[in-house]
Amino acid sequence: MVRRVTRVCQETLRNGPAGFQRGVAISRLVKLSTKRRALLLNGALAVLLVAGAGVAYASLNGGKAEAPATSVPTARVTRTTVTATVSASGSVESAKTRSLSFGVSGTVAKIYVKPGDKVRKGQVLARLDDAAAKENLDAAAAALEAARDAGTDTASGYAQYVSARNTYREAQRALAATVLKAPFAGTVTAVNGTVGGSASGNSSAGSSGSAGSAGSSRGGGAAGGGQGSASGAGGFIELADTGKLQIVGDFTEADVTRLKVGRPATFTFDALPGVTARGKVTLIDPVARTGDNVVRYAVTIAMTEVPDAVRLGQTATVQVVVDEAEDVLAVPASAVTTAGGQSTVTVVENGAQVRRRVEVGVRGDTLVEITSGLREGEEVVRRTGTGTNGVTGGRGVPGFGGRGGFGGGPGGGFGGGPR
Repeated sequence: MVRRVTRVCQETLRNGPAGFQRGVAISRLVKLSTKRRALLLNGALAVLLVAGAGVAYASLNGGKAEAPATSVPTARVTRTTVTATVSASGSVESAKTRSLSFGVSGTVAKIYVKPGDKVRKGQVLARLDDAAAKENLDAAAAALEAARDAGTDTASGYAQYVSARNTYREAQRALAATVLKAPFAGTVTAVNGTVGGSASGNSSAGSSGSAGSAGSSRGGGAAGGGQGSASGAGGFIELADTGKLQIVGDFTEADVTRLKVGRPATFTFDALPGVTARGKVTLIDPVARTGDNVVRYAVTIAMTEVPDAVRLGQTATVQVVVDEAEDVLAVPASAVTTAGGQSTVTVVENGAQVRRRVEVGVRGDTLVEITSGLREGEEVVRRTGTGTNGVTGGRGVPGFGGRGGFGGGPGGGFGGGPR
């Protein structure tokens, strides 16, 4: 005020009455500008106070924003069948195979089949050049006839007869061994030779069935002089019964303890969507195999029905039923929580969620049998594995001049704190 009066007086002395009027005008302008600044400053302070009050309210309200209500995933208690399975993968193979070789060595004269051909039992598959074998048989027959004419009354005569007879029989077998026949109906999977090439004789006989890791052998002679070989080197012709298929799957030691011979199984095939086959466990290998520090057992599962589209070598997955309960109350496995040997579920009652203890039976792949604690038709909550809705904790809402809000991160509040 003193400054304004002084300024008016100075203008009056300097300019007279005109200076007086000019001084008064300047004084009014200065006064108006000061009021305007005060109003702006007070308005800014009011805005800051309102914003601070809002932040304080949000923080004191638990640091949570209002979240839209979401429905809780639930499921009904139903009466159904609960099935528990274990699974493994493997390649489709025949349960009955044979590696066929000629009984004598010689030159291949004829091959009547090729891989993929289906053959019947006793069908001729290939022949060797039998000229030498026929000559040997003719000579043996003549020697036997001569020994018989010489008489068998004496010891030496009888010995010559027996020797000639044995030679003749051996010549018959040698001639028959030049022909390779199918010992059972099946499919030719390989022909390991060509016409004009040589074939080595194999005097051993036997068939192989791929059962377990070792592949058990089952004895049996080859029909019509064809000799079967179970050797790993293979034979002249490989034959498999495609009507008897199986896979050999590796199961962990934990799963194999739940398996038993005769357990039912279901096959699915990677290359055949929608195609399934039924089967059963036929052999559990008693010897474990360890790989990557995991103990596994080979288990053979045979198909009891073979779809037409299934081929040898296809990749299949088999699920073996290890436990099953029919016509029982069940809920999804995601609805059951087990801790400390006690199982509980969350039941929806009158819109509220109530925790209830239950007794469980068979724990299936997707369902769990409930033996007590629930009634059919009740509604239970399923766990989804996601977090809760809404804002929970954290760094809070940033405050003015700081890095956090009330209850938030470091610093916070009006004036803030250390950055």
